[in-house]
Amino acid sequence: MSSPVWQDGAAYEAYVGRWSRLVAVTFLRWLDLPAELRWLDVGSGTGVLTSTVLRTAQPRRITGVDPSDGFVRQARRGVTDARADFAVGDAQVLPLEDGAVDVVVSGLVLNFVPEPARAVAEFARVVAPGGVVAAYVWDYAEGMAMMRRFWDAASALDLAAAARDDRHRFALCHPEPLRTLWRDAGLTDVSVQALDVPTVFADFSDYWTPFLGGQGSAPAYLTSLSQAQRTALRDLLAARLPTEPDGSIRLTARAWAIRGTAPTTVPPNQR
Repeated sequence: MSSPVWQDGAAYEAYVGRWSRLVAVTFLRWLDLPAELRWLDVGSGTGVLTSTVLRTAQPRRITGVDPSDGFVRQARRGVTDARADFAVGDAQVLPLEDGAVDVVVSGLVLNFVPEPARAVAEFARVVAPGGVVAAYVWDYAEGMAMMRRFWDAASALDLAAAARDDRHRFALCHPEPLRTLWRDAGLTDVSVQALDVPTVFADFSDYWTPFLGGQGSAPAYLTSLSQAQRTALRDLLAARLPTEPDGSIRLTARAWAIRGTAPTTVPPNQR
């Protein structure tokens, strides 16, 4: 789950964090859970989802767990609400007792966990009977347009780029693999929902500059190129992106959200 390209919170915020905030609001509106619940945010990063829960869901308490020291430090600086705390930890071995929380959420994380099934089993372990386990991931295959446009242009210039394209690397950007994960963890009433949000860039620089920050697959690929190759990719993207008369670039981002309920009784095969 942890990687050197996911350590710089400020660079992440410029690259995708601003769009993560939009999808977090849509996700919590879809969950529509009551107030005064105990929440766990797995892969809490810079605190985007945690802060949105505090603002909109009225939790009793929320704990954020992330493997990145840099992200946890930034989350602690940015989220000062007394109901929230953050810890460095692994999604696959959560530092909580069985049934410790009422809701487990995870935003844009599962594709980066080495063993996602193990992580979701942990989600199911730490949630109380009848509690909710929910997550969302970007649709890298088609719906995350800012990244899709980047990889399509990169692949047109460099055949080797296709192997690094997120659509090929991350299987969990489709509904069915997500459903399978939740059901295999013993969760019930499983449902999947597409969440679409606008991603409007003020101009081409607003789109391109965050890719230079090294955070994520596409920026990491960009840092591996020579200056001439980067320039060629930049120019191709500038020619291909749909630009409005005012210079803005209006794209959309899709995430797939999933939710399930922890059973209130232990299945016979798990006793």
